[in-house]
Amino acid sequence: MKKLPIALALCAAFVSANTLAEVRINGFASIVGGKTLDDDNATLYGYDDDISFKNESMFALQLSADLQEKLSATAQIVARGSDDFDAEFEWAYLTYEFTDELQVSAGKMRVPFYRYSDFLDVGYTYRWVRPPQSVYNLPFSTYEGLSLLHNTQLGDWDSTIQVIYGSFDDKIAVVSVNGDTELNDIAGINWTLSYDWFSARAAYFVAETSIAIENDTDAGIALNGLEQTLRNAGFVDQADDIAVNEDDGSFLALGFSIDYNDILFDAEYTEFEVDNSALAKQTQYYTSVGYRMDEWTVHLTYENNDDKHDSSRYNALPAVPALNAGINQVLESGKAKSNVYTIGTRYDFHPSAALKVDFSRFKDDITDTDTDVVAVAVDLVF
Repeated sequence: MKKLPIALALCAAFVSANTLAEVRINGFASIVGGKTLDDDNATLYGYDDDISFKNESMFALQLSADLQEKLSATAQIVARGSDDFDAEFEWAYLTYEFTDELQVSAGKMRVPFYRYSDFLDVGYTYRWVRPPQSVYNLPFSTYEGLSLLHNTQLGDWDSTIQVIYGSFDDKIAVVSVNGDTELNDIAGINWTLSYDWFSARAAYFVAETSIAIENDTDAGIALNGLEQTLRNAGFVDQADDIAVNEDDGSFLALGFSIDYNDILFDAEYTEFEVDNSALAKQTQYYTSVGYRMDEWTVHLTYENNDDKHDSSRYNALPAVPALNAGINQVLESGKAKSNVYTIGTRYDFHPSAALKVDFSRFKDDITDTDTDVVAVAVDLVF
């Protein structure tokens, strides 16, 4: 079934409601071309040594309807090149304003994991071709549920607190495996404080996490095989520590940003962990400095990623060498350590469009290999 005609039909229905509501239509797009600079079949951010203009390109429309009496509706339709430009609803929610400071939303919305979560797809709003992927690496970004947003003043500071609750259910890729993923009882809070040129934020989320790992990769086959072997051998607790089934997941984010005169600085730190599972604890951060010169911005970014299990999880079955070796191998396979350096520039050649060029060098500290990628993008809003 083609998704684009359905999306366009719904857009037409949305617009036809103009007799009942004030409807605004905005859009944004990114045309991105990139390739790796290596000849060893290495890939990075979906690119290899053949140039691609499809991988990160996208086109989107956002429709907002003021239904009067403090009620509004918002929908965002996104067509990504990585999905053959099939259009899908990224957002679809209703909002009711109790007061100028307090509002509640219900539907499909963005999870506020990061500083740029609300603008994750709008490349025009940030200086990079893509946000630092060592941090912005969770394989999903939306949820279905509720959001309570409160804006106020704390002295001279602007305060925004968002509390969310909901769920997520879809097939995604997690580390080196694929599977149907359910996140139930997603709950969390995001708090941002801003004063003049300085902004800081903190976020914390929890969820009951289940992943039905598929046997379509070597890692998936190994995980499922080890889990079943442990169960057959009577080691149920150890098997449960391999499976990702109704385990407690948590996500922590801290960050701050500076926009002082023409100097820009951003830093974010995140942790992601699913207790008692084969997924390693992920810790990552980035720091980025930029400088504006009229229509030009230059920037340098450093990213660091460190995924590993706590040492106490190893050697769980010392009396059964073969199974113990299997558990250790699975835990070790989740280990990752890397860093990325990115240098780039942005040129605002039009009031609604920007040209960007980024060069990134990814270093895998486990395999001691480097991969370089260059990308050129035109981001626009309309």
